[in-house]
This record gives sequence, C-alpha cells and structure tokens, in this order.
Amino acid sequence: MAKKPNKSSGGNASIVVNKKARFDYHIDERFEAGLSLTGWEVKSLRAGKVQLVDSYVILKNGEAWLVGAQITPLNTASTHVIADPRRDRKLLLKKRELAKLLQTIEQKGHTCVCTALYWKHHLVKAEIALARGKKEFDKRATEKDRDWARHKQRIMRK
Repeated sequence: MAKKPNKSSGGNASIVVNKKARFDYHIDERFEAGLSLTGWEVKSLRAGKVQLVDSYVILKNGEAWLVGAQITPLNTASTHVIADPRRDRKLLLKKRELAKLLQTIEQKGHTCVCTALYWKHHLVKAEIALARGKKEFDKRATEKDRDWARHKQRIMRK
C-alpha cells in the first residue's frame, strides 16, 4: 500500500502562483475566494495544468468572474465533454467582499487580479488581490532589488 503524501500545515497546498502579477502590480489587499469548477477542471488542477499569467477578475451583475485563466484539459479526464480551457469561472465571495472590491475597482488605477490558486483541504481556493499598476521605473527597481538579494546569497555561501 502506498503512503499518502504529506500535506503542508493547515491543509494549504499551492497549485499555481501568478508571479507576473506581483511583478506588474503593487498588491494592496488580498481576498480568498472559492472557485466554481467542473470535474475535468479539478482533475487538471491536480495534474498542475493551469496558467494564471493573463488572468484578471471582473465584476458584473453583482458577481465576480475569473477571466483568462487557462486550465488545460487532460485527454483521459475530458473524453465525453467538450472542454473550453479559457472559459470564465465564477468566484464565490461574500456580499461585503464584493462591495469592497467594486468600490475599490471604480477608483482610477486599481484593478483586481488572481495571484494564486491553492488547495484548502479538499476545496480549490483563489487568492485575488486589489492592485495598482506599477510604472516602468518601479519594475526596474524590483529587478534591481531581486538581483541584489541573489548577489547577497552568493556572497553568503562563499
């Protein structure tokens, strides 16, 4: 009998992280949202076939939707279903959180992006964040800080 893999503390296990969002935006506030998925999408998430690079969150008709996230279907899991890898997926949030998102997004320069997908026990959760776009010089400063941190690590190892 095979051993079950160890889960990280609290049952959280990361599926995918949107590194580009952290590079392109200043992250102000984070929210945890449930994700409405079909069966084949959950199987693909378990296999790690998901990309969040160009994804964002829109609010329409009082609901939040994840747009642009690509979940590639498995050949074995979606044989009887016509799968759309880029379909809009509904985010499950409380009314108070939706109101706060709507109020902040209406301000100039703010947007809402998905920064990560992860497992919380047996459920898939999305970490969405209110963000402001970075200017070009901010991105250069981020790269400079990251390079300096790498250089410090190299010096410390020697």
